[in-house]
Amino acid sequence: MRVHVTDLVEGDILSQDTFNHYGLHVLSKGTYLNTMEISRLLQHHIEYVDIEERHTEAFPMRTLETTVNPKWLPVVQPLYVDAVKRFEELYAQAKVSGTVNDEQVSSIINPLLGNLQLERDVISMLLLLNTSDDYTYQHSVQVGMLAYYLAGWVGYSDEEAIEAGKAGFLHDIGKCRIDDAILNKPDKLTAEEFNEVKKHTVYGHEIIRASFDSPLVAAAALSHHERNDGSGYPHGLEGDAIHPIAKIIAVVDIYSAMISERVYQQKRDLLSVLKELYRLSFNELDPHTTHTFIKHMIPNFIGKQVELESGETGMIVMTHPTEFFQPLIKINDEFIDLTIERNYAIKHVHL
Repeated sequence: MRVHVTDLVEGDILSQDTFNHYGLHVLSKGTYLNTMEISRLLQHHIEYVDIEERHTEAFPMRTLETTVNPKWLPVVQPLYVDAVKRFEELYAQAKVSGTVNDEQVSSIINPLLGNLQLERDVISMLLLLNTSDDYTYQHSVQVGMLAYYLAGWVGYSDEEAIEAGKAGFLHDIGKCRIDDAILNKPDKLTAEEFNEVKKHTVYGHEIIRASFDSPLVAAAALSHHERNDGSGYPHGLEGDAIHPIAKIIAVVDIYSAMISERVYQQKRDLLSVLKELYRLSFNELDPHTTHTFIKHMIPNFIGKQVELESGETGMIVMTHPTEFFQPLIKINDEFIDLTIERNYAIKHVHL
């Protein structure tokens, strides 16, 4: 049967190879259509396609549990839970001894990082893994995971990306020397308390230098709060004076902190978090590193339901490679391109 692309539903199957107006092959016969494939057809301005007869009802709307690769969850979730638990033990050991064991660190993080390629929907992955408990330890594991992804996205080899993951994993190890009453204080810190918290970067650098030889991991612990405009700490470094790995950790550290729910902070809408990172990329964060992160995270919103400022609801069907926050949205049977229709704005993304 021949249908207009706007009438396709998830679960339809192409009965013929599909080509665009220039004769370029777009999708093959037998392709099982989901939101990503339908978006690709729209992108190539294909109006009609041939599909197999529908014998069932329309494919149900995807939920968080069905957007992720089913092979991923039973493999990675226990590794994640184990990493969080073992990092708590590592943290306690560092508090007593002032060192961490490099082999122990690798045994915790390498199995987790080695399986992350099974799942590309990073947003759904973190939401499924995240719990409201053990913020300090979960945050460190999440930063390690995100640093591994981002290092690969900016061009590091897989071996280098694993080292970046280790740097993310240990970036806050210096907090083991900070009083828990300060770290978990629900109220605003005093100037004296904040100055004490800032010392965790120096403490972390000292712990890693005393533990094993990795200038990269040590630099990440020391400099992940440095900012491009010189407003960071502990040394007020600017631009190229900041280690590239520290720039990676800075981006994913902020992202993980913003999406997490803590005693003094409600977790935020994930699209608004990426918008905040984008804003920071013009002064505090390295723009190339930040924009690379956003560019790879934004496509994860394809297929997600959105609430617009107008009160209307729709679904993101395609994202833009440079105008990150102006996707193509389907509202009922109408497609709205937010790069053109500037009077529309996304209020909330439902994941």
